[in-house]
Amino acid sequence: MTSKGKILLMDDEQIIIDVTLEVLQFLGYDVQFARNGEEAIELYVREKDAGAPFDVVILDLSVPEGMGGRETIEKLKGLDPSVKAVVSSGYGNDPCVQDYQKFGFTGVLSKPYKINDMKALLEGLVRK
Repeated sequence: MTSKGKILLMDDEQIIIDVTLEVLQFLGYDVQFARNGEEAIELYVREKDAGAPFDVVILDLSVPEGMGGRETIEKLKGLDPSVKAVVSSGYGNDPCVQDYQKFGFTGVLSKPYKINDMKALLEGLVRK
């Protein structure tokens, strides 16, 4: 089966990583993960330099130990202004979630994830 696209998932919670990887792979995506912003940036740059860039990056907004989504998107935008990043959070009232485009994000996924929401969002972003 050919991949529908390449996704970088950044989250600090192992259970979220495990379940989301399984769902994304089931949906047909090639997925890699990072536990914080530092790892995500390193992976993003490495894959882009290797000529195999990510189509979409999903960034958890709050990472207690390490760089979270807000700081990570700023740095990624500095490295690649065309990066497509989705903010992920369980806090729907956070300004970064409510006004995600102002912070440099292309979309938003609320936790807990709904498979159909994730599928529709990613299909729209990967095709663009």
